Amino acid sequence: MREAFGAWFDVPTGYLNTASIGIPSTAVADAVAEGVTGWRTGAARPPQYDEYVARARAAWARLTGVAPEHVASGASVSQLVGLVAASVPDGTRVVTVGSEFTSVTFPFAVQEKRGVTVTEVPPGKLAEAAADADLVAVSVVASADGALADLDALRATGTPVLLDATQAVGWLPLRLDWADYVVGGSYKWLFAPRGAAWLAVHPNAAPLVPHVANWYAAQDPWDGVYGLPLRLADTARRLDLSPVWFAQLGAAFSTEWLAGLDMTRVRDHCTRLADTVLTELGLESACSAITSLELTADQRDRLAASGVVSSVRAGRTRLSWHLYNTEDDVDRVLGALATRP
Repeated sequence: MREAFGAWFDVPTGYLNTASIGIPSTAVADAVAEGVTGWRTGAARPPQYDEYVARARAAWARLTGVAPEHVASGASVSQLVGLVAASVPDGTRVVTVGSEFTSVTFPFAVQEKRGVTVTEVPPGKLAEAAADADLVAVSVVASADGALADLDALRATGTPVLLDATQAVGWLPLRLDWADYVVGGSYKWLFAPRGAAWLAVHPNAAPLVPHVANWYAAQDPWDGVYGLPLRLADTARRLDLSPVWFAQLGAAFSTEWLAGLDMTRVRDHCTRLADTVLTELGLESACSAITSLELTADQRDRLAASGVVSSVRAGRTRLSWHLYNTEDDVDRVLGALATRP
């Protein structure tokens, strides 16, 4: 059991896979377990989950620096990006980076019959390419290698921007209220169960069609369960998806706790550990909570044998460092990768 930033985590030494799945604090896990007990014993009531949806929405908004009324609640990043992709005009030109996560790019690529195009460019050319595009779609922190997008350069282009903040929210201080669209998922750096995601829509962004319109997107959800006329909310809630209850429950507790932390301290903690590994291996610091290493098969086997939990992305070993990681994890990695006599 580890204590970090005032919370307790039952996370083992060597767990460096938060970019795939985050480990909840004991408080978050207990809250979800209590919710499951309520369900199992017939004590659960659907309206009780509305509070968790609202709390998670507000806390995620705080973590991304946007207003809660501009945030829609959904289930996955691709579902929410799909709303944007289905709403852009025919012939929209989208530009992204070549290594972008496909939940960001595939929703636009399937719109090709409407003349929507997606062009991949090197990360360093993204801002330049934005001048000839109608929309930029990119991750704030790249899933594959942890590279940080140049947000200032993108903002300066004046081209509409969609940002996937999934690999950033929870460890990186953010103020994304300038972006047209911001999406993010729950189950990595936010310590919540899989099944919750959010979409912030700037007031001046091109409006989105609520293609998944449902009772929960109504102005009053519990008065919108039967019959016409259409009566959707007049805020971003009109884009809401009916909630995944336990995911929203967990997200309410985890995001509220994270939103109360000093994200600068969290970032500094994570990047210090990550950069220590890089510099000890003779590599340049990356200033990211995600470390990407080119390792041999033998080195990967040694990492796994030592108890290090990592993942392989784009052919490289990905280590991800969060607030519950410590110098013990650094030592575990460096010990496994130490040159053998």
